[in-house]
Amino acid sequence: MKHFITLFFCFGLSVACYSQPKQQQTSLHYPYRPVPFTQVKVNDGLWLDKIKKNSEITIPISLYQSLITGRIQHFYQAAHPSDTIKPQGKYYDDSDVFKIIEGIGYSLQTFPNSKLENYTDSIIDLIEAAQEADGYLYTFRTMNPKHPTSKTVGTERWKNVERGSHELYNQGHLIEGAIAYYQATGKDKLLKVAIKSADCICRAIGPGENQLKIVPGHEELELALCKLYLVTGDKKYLDEALFFIDMRGKTEVKSEYTQSDKPLLEQTTAIGHAVRAMYLYCGAVDVAALTNNREYIEAIDRIWDDLVRHQLYLTGGIGSSRKGEAFGLPYNLINKEAYNETCASIGLVFLNQRLFQLHGDAKYIDVLERTLYNALLAGVSLTGDHFFYPNPLASDGGYLRSPWFGTACCPSNICRFMPSLPGYIYAVNGRDLYVNMFLPNNASLDINGKKVELAQQTKYPWEGDILLEVKKNQAGIFAMKIRIPGWALGQVVPSQLYSFSDNQKPQYAITVNNQPVQSSIDKGYFTIERKWRTGDKINIHFDIPVRSIVANEKLKEDNGLVAFQRGPIVYCAESIDNPDFNNFLLPYTPEWDIRYDATKLDGITELITTAQQFNYDQQGFITTSKRSLTLIPYYSWSNRGDSKMAVWLPWKVEKVITKDK
Repeated sequence: MKHFITLFFCFGLSVACYSQPKQQQTSLHYPYRPVPFTQVKVNDGLWLDKIKKNSEITIPISLYQSLITGRIQHFYQAAHPSDTIKPQGKYYDDSDVFKIIEGIGYSLQTFPNSKLENYTDSIIDLIEAAQEADGYLYTFRTMNPKHPTSKTVGTERWKNVERGSHELYNQGHLIEGAIAYYQATGKDKLLKVAIKSADCICRAIGPGENQLKIVPGHEELELALCKLYLVTGDKKYLDEALFFIDMRGKTEVKSEYTQSDKPLLEQTTAIGHAVRAMYLYCGAVDVAALTNNREYIEAIDRIWDDLVRHQLYLTGGIGSSRKGEAFGLPYNLINKEAYNETCASIGLVFLNQRLFQLHGDAKYIDVLERTLYNALLAGVSLTGDHFFYPNPLASDGGYLRSPWFGTACCPSNICRFMPSLPGYIYAVNGRDLYVNMFLPNNASLDINGKKVELAQQTKYPWEGDILLEVKKNQAGIFAMKIRIPGWALGQVVPSQLYSFSDNQKPQYAITVNNQPVQSSIDKGYFTIERKWRTGDKINIHFDIPVRSIVANEKLKEDNGLVAFQRGPIVYCAESIDNPDFNNFLLPYTPEWDIRYDATKLDGITELITTAQQFNYDQQGFITTSKRSLTLIPYYSWSNRGDSKMAVWLPWKVEKVITKDK
């Protein structure tokens, strides 16, 4: 243990020389291919700050927590089993280490760090030593095989897979971590471990006469096997993923909680544990795209449609129920008790990216962007070292981010997501280049095998102006397809769940070399097709006024309340700025003072307006007075100490909460 601690404190934050990394494997089975994050360099703004803090703070903190909580030591203990070992933690803790390694792999491609790499290599040595001879890898059984420490682990391999052992879930994250690290460093030790583990699974579970007919109780392996197929070219991994999708609802355990109550093709609604659901749907889309299975594509389309019509919070969070971290009843989107697990938000981003890659429709990026800037980003503190597990839309105080959790899936998921963000900005389909996200970057990409270089400058999301410049074009004529966000077209989300309640009609404009261009909007994209030349400049302007939003009348809790959004950012009131804000009544058409403050909450645009405050006089009559109300981005709340918070605020008198006399 002392050796591990020494290694941890030695790797530090230094950046060293590093060999040219391999390109990330792109999703070649999808028609709309994302430009790999290794070819896009974010160079300024909000997201550069987040990505750097993830590399410099979140990953080291997560490694340290994995060390002191025994997660890393479990692999050493599994390599030296004993009937006296009593492991700390949870039977799914292996997955946190694998996810952190995945994040390290992505991060190394942007921020090379030889000491971090060497430390990670030492962890991989432990993982390799913990693997049994036939490829089985599950420390909670291997470290003390005669006396499993939890009933959930089960007395035999795979026995409790459908009941929560997480054996297969862990292996999914092993595969993803191994692939990311291999692509970053060219080192294949962990990849060989992952392949050996996958082979062990393929031998034990499948359609054969002597194979087990089970499916993962916690999905994730399905999508990982698709990635392994793309990296190795071995079709048995794709076949295994297809088996797991096909067998859902046909095995012994049938439960809505694990999306196994019926076959996927019969499912029409988003149900059960929200994170499991997202991973299942991602795996199903991957399998469908690889096998051209139209039935599975149609099934996921139906489920997505249900989700955005009935289950999507204004912040882009999902999974309202604390009981089972699950989807609730349609329209039951409670605020104070909302669960909205950070992992579920990350999973929703994964799903919407896949559905865009399949269909080429901007509505999926609209949902992705909403989740990204609000529910997901709220999951980590501005300092990068504290985390939310649930993400409510209201709080009476006492709710602060934690430095770690016993179940630490959310911090480790943040580790791996943040450095991959540049891969969401652009996509290519034939001679079409899709501009999906707006943030400062330089990109080098291929269009039909010809090199194109772009530079993007913007202060989005705080301002609505974007400059795209063609730095090099060897592709001649191609179409640049610029996403016009749903919020800029008058649509909050791709359903009637929320709507803008003001009468504003914000405009957008696009010019090429200062000359206006016109285009119809197709699937949310403004298309400019021409022979692009070096130095061509595309200026994009979005009006980004503060918009008032009301919820569908079926969202009972939000009736009589109003929320506010500017660009993709959802705002909230926090008691640090507004004591007693629950006694405030918003006017129907607030007038806003919009201020960017570079010193507040790492730099935000805050919104200031005048509201009425309700109180009692000495005789018990309600009085009103005008008060200033300040709103901050939802993602930035709970970063200045304990506070109350609300996204939805009263604009009907009956919703005002007055003090006791």
